[in-house]
Amino acid sequence: MSASGKGMTYAGAGVDINAGNEAVRLMRGAVRSTYRPEVLAGIGDFAGFFALDPSKYREPVLVSGTDGVGTKLRVAMLAERHDTIGIDAVAMCINDILVQGAEPLFFLDYLAVGRLIPEKAAAIVGGVAEGCRRAGCALIGGETAEMPGFYGPEEYDLAGFAVGVVERSRIIDGHGIIPGDKLIGIPSSGLHSNGYSLARKVLLEVAGYSVDTRLDCLGRTVGEEMLEPTRIYVKTMLPLLERFEIKGLAHITGGGLTENLPRILPRGTGLKVQLGTWPVPPVFKLIGEIGEVAEKEMLRTFNMGIGLAAVIPADRAGAVMAYLTERGEKSYLIGEVVAGKREIEYLNA
Repeated sequence: MSASGKGMTYAGAGVDINAGNEAVRLMRGAVRSTYRPEVLAGIGDFAGFFALDPSKYREPVLVSGTDGVGTKLRVAMLAERHDTIGIDAVAMCINDILVQGAEPLFFLDYLAVGRLIPEKAAAIVGGVAEGCRRAGCALIGGETAEMPGFYGPEEYDLAGFAVGVVERSRIIDGHGIIPGDKLIGIPSSGLHSNGYSLARKVLLEVAGYSVDTRLDCLGRTVGEEMLEPTRIYVKTMLPLLERFEIKGLAHITGGGLTENLPRILPRGTGLKVQLGTWPVPPVFKLIGEIGEVAEKEMLRTFNMGIGLAAVIPADRAGAVMAYLTERGEKSYLIGEVVAGKREIEYLNA
């Protein structure tokens, strides 16, 4: 240990504790804006506390999910826009527990940076807080790690962890799905947070666009299109689950329609999906044409405009769609459950 006071320091190695403290100060207001009554604030500094209300549930089951944002982060870095990527981190986790029937309760985030810039970190976490407000859940904890030498000075990674609750009797697991049930699709906001390795390859390398390139077919810049936040479906779906029997729900993420829809099917059932029954956003057509990506590959990579899909009893499909319309939500009848293997048969329009 140096006696001169001129030895090495943590800051000299690239980790600035003061910047970390300032980042926490800047985040505090956004984080507290997400608190629900169940949050026990001010108890401890090492963990978050959430008191589940026992009067609301008979057999509560906690449901958890974790995910990241993938290479969509690279687009945020290129565009130097960091205030929405946190919404994606929340959406990817929250939508996954929602489709099991769970009400989201709380969320935790993990942010790793090459160099901690308090204002940038606060913008990222501000996006996380906005996502939590949209989901109605509390942001009760997180970790910000400065990792010089592991990430570049402008690079970062972001991931999240969500916990929700559902009555055991109301868990949605697809077990009651039978042939004849209908498949309803609810629109995505675009790419969401999946397939970005292919999307970036096609749009930013093959086509040579920059994030600032404005395209008439998109009505905005490439960067604005690619950074459109993932939809969070909580406020659409929870009231629907209270009112109607929903046999199965699928969050259309990595693997697209092809890989995600069969996950909710019981053995002995399959799906016929009618292409052309919903509008496909222009960005998917653009990627397919420029990259000469086969339709089959598009369907197993991207959501193609359907962010969430629900299996409904045939005699209730119309009522469900009418209810969604009344609440200002679009929906499309896109397919039907059939007897067969747990796979999708696509029918062309």
